[in-house]
Amino acid sequence: MISIGLVDDHPLMIEGIVTLLSRAQGLEVLSTGSTARDIIDISSRFRPDVVIVDLSMPGDVYAAIATSIEASPDTKIVAFTAATGVDFAIRALDAGAHGYVLKGSSAQELIQAIESVRHGETYITQSFASQVIAALRNATLRRAAAQAVRFSIREEQIVRLLLRGKTNKEIAVSLKISEKTIKNYMTILMQKLSVRSRLEVVIAAQKLTERELGDFVGTASSQPAASFLS
Repeated sequence: MISIGLVDDHPLMIEGIVTLLSRAQGLEVLSTGSTARDIIDISSRFRPDVVIVDLSMPGDVYAAIATSIEASPDTKIVAFTAATGVDFAIRALDAGAHGYVLKGSSAQELIQAIESVRHGETYITQSFASQVIAALRNATLRRAAAQAVRFSIREEQIVRLLLRGKTNKEIAVSLKISEKTIKNYMTILMQKLSVRSRLEVVIAAQKLTERELGDFVGTASSQPAASFLS
């Protein structure tokens, strides 16, 4: 069962999403709210697996996303918004959101986003993903190029599997270590690459593969970035 918080300042939207999610197997809405402050309160009080948030609400939503993740690190944030500008998506992802779903998306895509972020993936509405990836790539590569990056043997193994589109669970099985250990390594990789999400790790690793990592990844670097979204 995936536990969910929902924060949106439109009562009809709240009612509609609650009804939608209640019909889906394995999903449970624990609490709802209507302000940026409610994002923090729901995350810290209920510690749901996922909090779905609108970006256009009273208060600083982006700061609230960052604060809520500090308060409940295991809670994943999905921005569910009508804002189609790439800048909004980049800002939400930089604040710590793991998903960005446009309100024009299907119900199934919202559910897919919830399930994906719950398992450690980054999810962006498919029709919008290529634009966001391009913008993320530019920002990520600028940060990665600013410092020399050196990986341990284990980190290289994880990067190789990331570039093949493997999930954290699949990487853990392949390397015969725990999924928790993989998550710890992902944190280290984010720090080394000066990025803030799994998707940005993949983008930075692809570029470093071309420039610095040599043959250890083989042909994996040819995997399209978009495949890591879902």
